[in-house]
Amino acid sequence: MTRHFNKTEQKGKRKLLRKNMPSAEIILWSRLKSRQMLGYKFRRQYSVDHYILDFYCPELKLAVEIDGESHFNAHGRKENDLKRQRFIESFGIQFVRYTNNEIVENIAGVLQNLSTAVKERSKELSRGNNQIIV
Repeated sequence: MTRHFNKTEQKGKRKLLRKNMPSAEIILWSRLKSRQMLGYKFRRQYSVDHYILDFYCPELKLAVEIDGESHFNAHGRKENDLKRQRFIESFGIQFVRYTNNEIVENIAGVLQNLSTAVKERSKELSRGNNQIIV
């Protein structure tokens, strides 16, 4: 089986991204690390094939993506994001997206929304609606 998760070739890029996280990612990471989100382990800058996710919970196969200004201003960026998301979803990974502004201006609301998504995903997987194979 081909390895698709956290490929060695992406290690340097992942490390660089962790070192240079935008402020919104730093804020959210401070609330996700060390199993603070309902006891689930989240990883930051986790790669799936040649794409890198902002945050990922392997146990739930749940990706958390933070969209900055570049996601809204760059020509074709939304289409690229959608193509990327569909590819990653083909591995059974579910997405939750927030904007930088949502995190900076309403972290409590983001955490509440994410908590709901985590609970729903956990229930979904416990009913056997999606196999977890990493």
